[in-house]
Amino acid sequence: MKIHYQEVGMARLDLRCKAEIPVRVQVGNGGRGVDLEVRTRDIGLNGICLYPAFNAKENQKIRLRASFDGLGECEIEGKILRVADDGIAVKFLNHSRDSKWLIWNYLKRHIHSGKECLYCHNIITNGEDGRCEHCGMIINFDEEDFLLTYEEELLSRWKAFLDEAIEVFLARMEALKEEYTTLEPEIILKRIDSSITDFLEKAEIVETNVSDKSLLKNLRYHVLRKTEPVFSQSYCFTRARTWPQGQQGDYKTLECAYRKMPLSEGLGYYLDYYILHCRLGEAIRNRIKILSNLLENELLQRQNPRILNIACGSCRELYNLTPQILSSGARITCIDSDEDALSYAFSRLELTGSIKRVTFKKYNALRMFDHELNLIHVGMQDVIYSVGLFDYLETDFLIKLFNALYRLLNPGGRLIAAFKDASRYRHTMFHWLVDWDGFKQRTEEDFRYIIHESGIPDDRVSMLRDSTGAIIFYLIDRE
Repeated sequence: MKIHYQEVGMARLDLRCKAEIPVRVQVGNGGRGVDLEVRTRDIGLNGICLYPAFNAKENQKIRLRASFDGLGECEIEGKILRVADDGIAVKFLNHSRDSKWLIWNYLKRHIHSGKECLYCHNIITNGEDGRCEHCGMIINFDEEDFLLTYEEELLSRWKAFLDEAIEVFLARMEALKEEYTTLEPEIILKRIDSSITDFLEKAEIVETNVSDKSLLKNLRYHVLRKTEPVFSQSYCFTRARTWPQGQQGDYKTLECAYRKMPLSEGLGYYLDYYILHCRLGEAIRNRIKILSNLLENELLQRQNPRILNIACGSCRELYNLTPQILSSGARITCIDSDEDALSYAFSRLELTGSIKRVTFKKYNALRMFDHELNLIHVGMQDVIYSVGLFDYLETDFLIKLFNALYRLLNPGGRLIAAFKDASRYRHTMFHWLVDWDGFKQRTEEDFRYIIHESGIPDDRVSMLRDSTGAIIFYLIDRE
C-alpha cells in the first residue's frame, strides 16, 4: 500500500498510546541548561508529547529521562517538532535498540486493542488478517515478532512514499533533459531547483516521522540508487556520492567547491552549477577567505609565531600569504592523515616561495586529545586552526580535543575553529541526494556547550559568521 502525501497527516504510522509518565527534561547547553520535570501526554515508538509547555524552540535538541513502570529507565535525545500552549511534540533522536525495546514493552502493556485503529482512528470492522482495513497497518500487537514486522512495514511504506516522489522527480528531470538546449540558463536552474526542492520536502516528511537511524539510512541509500540516472550526469554530485578518496569532505572535493567551476557537460553542467552555488557551497568559499584574512592578521601582529594547521587539506588559505609568512618568520606545521592531500599542498606552496617556512607531517588528528603526545609530536603553538575537521567529530571527543588544543597554546595564543551551523542551511540535500552526512547537525548552542565543557573560559571566546550565516568562527584566546 502506498502512502500518499495527504495520508501522512491523516494516519500516523507511529504506534502511540495515552500515558502520563514523569519525565526529566534538560533544555539548553553551555553549562546554562535548565533541568525540569514535566509529564507525557502520549508516547510512541518515535516520539512523545510533553506537558505543560515550557520555554523551548522548534528544532531545539533536548534530553529526556524517564522510568517505565518498573521495566527500566532510559535516556534519549530528542528534537522539538512543535511548541503549543497545551504541550510540546518531540521526535526521538539516536534511538538505541534498548530504548526502543523498553518503550515497546511499555506500549504493549498499555495498548488496548478495541474497535478503533490506533493508527488512523477509523472503526475496524474486519481485522481478521491482523490489519486495519482502512490504513492497512498491522494491529496484531500480541504477535511475538510484532516489532520486527512493524519495522519492516514502516520501511516498505516509506519506500513507497519516496518512490512516488522519485518518480515525479525523474520525470521532471527527464523532460528537462529533452528541452534544456532550447532554454535560457536561468530557466534551467530554476527548474532544477524546483524539482530538487519539491523532492526534499518529501524527504523532510520522512525525517520528521522516522526516528530509527538504521531505517533512515536504508531509505537514504534507496533514494541514492533510484536517482542515480540523473545525478550520474554530474561530476560534483557523483564525487559527493562515491568519495573516491575514501572519506567524506576530502581535499579534492573541497577544491572543486573553491574553484566554483562546473566540470560536466550537458545537463550535468547545470547540476554541477546548482550544487556549487547552494548556500553551503557559498559558505565553504567564504570560510576559506575569512580564514586567510584571520591568519594574515595573526602573521602581521606576531614575530616568529609557531602555527599549527590541523587536517590541513590543500592549505588553500596560505596560497596568498607568502609575504606575511616570510616577513613574520612564521613556522607553520600542517598535519593531515591523507598523504595525497599533503603532496598536493606541498606542490602548491612550493610555487609560492613560502615552502621553506612550512613543514608537512602525516599525522592522525584524532590522536591530538592527548596533551603529552601533542607536546612530543608538535610542541607548544601560538596559533592553532582547523576549519573542517571539527564538524565530523563526536561531541564527547571534541570536548577532550578542545581542552588539549587550548592547553597547547602559548600565553597570548589563539585557537581558530570553524563550524557549520545546521540552523542556517538545508541539510537534506547532503543526506538524501549525496552521501555527505558525516558532518554533525549542530547549532550555536551546541558549539557553546562544547567550548564551555572543554574548560575554556567564556570571556576568552569571540565569534563571527560568514555572510550566509552558515559558518561560525570561534576565536579562542589563551591568557
